[in-house]
Amino acid sequence: MGLALRVTQLPNDDPPERLAQMHRSLIARVAGNRDREAYKALFVHFGPRVKALMLKAGADHAQAEDLVQDVMITVWRKVELYTPERGAVSTWIYTIARNARIDRLRRNSSRAYEDLEGMDLPSDDPSGEDVAFASQRAERVGQALAELPDDQKQIIELAYVHDMPQSEIAGTLAIPLGTVKSRMRLAYGKLKVKLEEMR
Repeated sequence: MGLALRVTQLPNDDPPERLAQMHRSLIARVAGNRDREAYKALFVHFGPRVKALMLKAGADHAQAEDLVQDVMITVWRKVELYTPERGAVSTWIYTIARNARIDRLRRNSSRAYEDLEGMDLPSDDPSGEDVAFASQRAERVGQALAELPDDQKQIIELAYVHDMPQSEIAGTLAIPLGTVKSRMRLAYGKLKVKLEEMR
């Protein structure tokens, strides 16, 4: 089974309140039944905004990309912690982003870091360019995944679509843990090469 990344795009011209309602609905779907389409829609909307926030805070492009992944994985894993009474979905996600950035800076260096408290958060209005870029990127990742050998594709799918740890994948497929790790490394290498070719 392939990893088709069909993303539900949020409309570009909705007023902020309607957009906030849609975000709450998407979060509820993710929390309620782990709805992957709803999660993808949130990723497409917030991914570019979180990246822009990180770049503005001084991260380079690679760090910003890593932080987007960290933030959106946290959203997936901790979605039940979101409560509408505490604020908008965007506020919750940007708070996760701020904390991820601070944690990364604390881990990676002893230099002083700039707190993001005083920063202007990006507008919640979607940019057509951001949505188009994220959609195009998702399509490229889907193409690259489709070209992986079946044994590698299966492991990537279990790890990222079904959120399984490597030890559980080994048990599910009845193969050694070392085999899971080596297939995952091979898949990463091929994906990296493929995505660089697509740039």
